[in-house]
Amino acid sequence: MKVKAYLQITMKIDEENRPAAAKVYNDYRGPFLETIPGALTKDLLIRDEDVQVLHGFDSVEHAKAYLSSDLFKNDVFVGLKPTWSADPEVKIYEVA
Repeated sequence: MKVKAYLQITMKIDEENRPAAAKVYNDYRGPFLETIPGALTKDLLIRDEDVQVLHGFDSVEHAKAYLSSDLFKNDVFVGLKPTWSADPEVKIYEVA
């Protein structure tokens, strides 16, 4: 199946908190791809100024639904929140 939408979450994470954030990414990447409807890809992008997680979905609707899922609200969000130095920026893109 082809990616038709991306969910991009950009986070300000200080250097000392990045290993903890990477652990959350690695711990939940498999469950995300295996259990979230429409989930196709998940990549961790690291820059000096921020960290992004780029999620690929089969539809915009599935991308939006993930943000309300138990996995996101109860596991990923809870695990990442202590690593943030500012609120994350969340964007959803539709592939043209």
